[in-house]
Amino acid sequence: MHVLLLLLGLAVLASGAALVFAALRRPEIDAGAVLAELEGDGLGLDEFTAQLRQPFMSRLVRPLGNQLAGRVGSLLPRQRTEQIRHKLLVAGLLDVIAPEEFVVLQATAIGLGVLGGLILGRLEGAHGFGLLRLIAVLVLFGVLAPASWLSRKREARQASIRRDLPDVLDLMAISVEAGVGFEGAIEVVTRHFHTPLANEFGRTLREMELGLPRRDALQNLKRRTEVPELSNFVLILVQADALGMPIGRVLRTQAVEMRSKRRAWAREKAAKLPVKILVPLMIFIMPALFVVILGPAAMSISKSF
Repeated sequence: MHVLLLLLGLAVLASGAALVFAALRRPEIDAGAVLAELEGDGLGLDEFTAQLRQPFMSRLVRPLGNQLAGRVGSLLPRQRTEQIRHKLLVAGLLDVIAPEEFVVLQATAIGLGVLGGLILGRLEGAHGFGLLRLIAVLVLFGVLAPASWLSRKREARQASIRRDLPDVLDLMAISVEAGVGFEGAIEVVTRHFHTPLANEFGRTLREMELGLPRRDALQNLKRRTEVPELSNFVLILVQADALGMPIGRVLRTQAVEMRSKRRAWAREKAAKLPVKILVPLMIFIMPALFVVILGPAAMSISKSF
């Protein structure tokens, strides 16, 4: 009976955690659809209709999550909040989850680790040091899981930017050589690419259109991505702009250099592949081969003795 109650409590706890995570996620807004709707009839959705279009669980649990995130934000140090905000910005998730919501997610994962450790310890009959060790392991997992997820998102986005940079620079160089200005070349990139790098260039273009100097907009681009190749390109572009060098020649040179770096990066990843394959080979494949090859011989030797 106690086991069934514990299992039921664990199921309810997991469901509650899923609801909280779903409520904390910000719904993605299609800016194009909103603008098209506003341009179509001049009337937008009222607040009540917009809320009804959201999922039911989001309307039910999100107000509680917002209040909790607000309380957490007032307790967090400003420096810690800015660090989390910058990590989310580099990972491209700042429009999806706020820093306070990420801290709430980490706290929820820690609480789930404590409760899960207590429930598993009760099921296994662990007491004392064994129970504390189980709780500590699950709490550590709850602390590291959101940070690891954020780190993977950041690395995947930076890899995508590094991979698309040579092609984007080629298109910008062709556009500039064809007589288009630098801002027009960026606009061409945003029309033909739908990648994180194109989105970042589009944001840089909007900043320049709002009156921000080109140097500051490019520095913001470097801060939002933290990709070494893109940072070097921004530095060279700022220097060329200050010295009055032709932008088209700079873009062409940087495109060739970035393509060489991408080729070297691909060779480096290919060279690391045999080392990475060695671990699963030794753990999973070699023991099975030993069993198949040496198993009959071992059985014959054991029968002879």
